[in-house]
Amino acid sequence: MNILIADDHQVVRKGLVFFFQTQEDIEVAYEASNGEEVLDYMTNNQADVVILDIQMPKMDGIETAKQLREQFPCTKIVMLTSFSDYDTVIPAVQAGVNGYQMKDIDPDKLAEVIRRVHKGETMIDEKAASQLMTHVTGAHQQEEEKRVNELTRREKDVLKEIMKGRSNKEIADHLFITEKTVKTHLSNVFSKLEVHDRTQAALFGVKYMK
Repeated sequence: MNILIADDHQVVRKGLVFFFQTQEDIEVAYEASNGEEVLDYMTNNQADVVILDIQMPKMDGIETAKQLREQFPCTKIVMLTSFSDYDTVIPAVQAGVNGYQMKDIDPDKLAEVIRRVHKGETMIDEKAASQLMTHVTGAHQQEEEKRVNELTRREKDVLKEIMKGRSNKEIADHLFITEKTVKTHLSNVFSKLEVHDRTQAALFGVKYMK
């Protein structure tokens, strides 16, 4: 397996090269100090796995990952960085990296990460994974809130009545509408919230309506 190491700190690069020389199945094909050098090399050469630092001059790791994913879709990408914050992890994953690891990782574990990424697995550090979960959860909540906001005023009135456990007849009497109209509103509520029953709709209401 051929790998490319990109990091603007020579000490880091040399340390990685020295370590990988102890691994029989991993060969360092090239060292780069920025993203432009990575792309220049890849234009005429092949690397199975590219290891990228986030912060590099001329072209950083995120932009380099995007370019690699577009131009060399079969190449595996591992981000090796000191940053595990939301604003770094999410863009890296969105750029298409196959792995995201911290620089304090045990060298032998890093070698195993590279092997597994090469085989097609996705390897995300625990700290980075927690940021991903926060992102996914936040996006899910935003989508649910959006659905609730799409309800008309009358549909929200009906949803509030559902939250109180009232029957269709009780809702009709309380809102001074027919049961047929209640059923129509209920159907719209279920459809817009993408739920199948009154209980699920009520849970939406409890969660997002004040």
